Amino acid sequence: MTDDKDVLRDVWFGRIPTCFTLYQDEITEREAEPYYLLLPRISYLTLVTDKVKKHFQKVMRQEEVSEIWFEYEGTPLKWHYPIGLLFDLHASNTALPWSITVHFKNFPEKDLLHCHSKDVIEAHFMACIKEADALKHKSQVINEMQKKDHKQLWMGLQNDKFEQFWAINRKLMEYPPEDNGFRYIPFRIYQATTERPFIQKLFRPVASGGQLHTLGDLLKDVCPSAITPEDGEQKTQVMIHGIEPMLETPIQWLSEHMSYPDNFLHISIIPRPTD
Repeated sequence: MTDDKDVLRDVWFGRIPTCFTLYQDEITEREAEPYYLLLPRISYLTLVTDKVKKHFQKVMRQEEVSEIWFEYEGTPLKWHYPIGLLFDLHASNTALPWSITVHFKNFPEKDLLHCHSKDVIEAHFMACIKEADALKHKSQVINEMQKKDHKQLWMGLQNDKFEQFWAINRKLMEYPPEDNGFRYIPFRIYQATTERPFIQKLFRPVASGGQLHTLGDLLKDVCPSAITPEDGEQKTQVMIHGIEPMLETPIQWLSEHMSYPDNFLHISIIPRPTD
């Protein structure tokens, strides 16, 4: 891969200032103060909220405590989506800090998966990495790694260790020079205005004529409404890691540098602010 290490670092160390408040109907022994945290964009809510849980459990009656879950303005937040994706999709045009509501009751079974331990997050994370490598390298890279390499990827993410993670992850971002890129780009496109979970299909980074496909080419192929509005007025924004990349950016470069640790490019299509 081309070594734009500063970009990788900027992506890794992206943070979202967040204010957690307890849902007003939760029964507490005394008033629950809000809790503030800088959330890593690349991580998962249930991986970085132990302090939040402890803070609010202190004021709860123990018999009232069951599985913790989070919502933003009435939308339950899916813990198996990376934090940065959740923010881009639901809150990117709101004032900071991001205001998240904490619940310990009435788990929304229809909207959220249960997450009883960090093993569940690890299993989900590794399944995504394996799926991404199947698309990129027919699973050859991940299958040649040892169990300890898989563990190092996970521990790097869990402990927020950039060097530890990238020492292994860089192997997943390499490809033979004669190929000009991966076999297929692992991506998922999410639309804030639809119920559909996400769009994912096979897309090559290089056209049959040898020219590099761009982000614009991908959107034109997979989600044309995102870039060519019916009435000529652009009503949406395309966001990756909180920024709007230029549509001319090669999709291969984005995949190498702007993927989340699960090796997927998570792309949000959100309404453009009107003010």
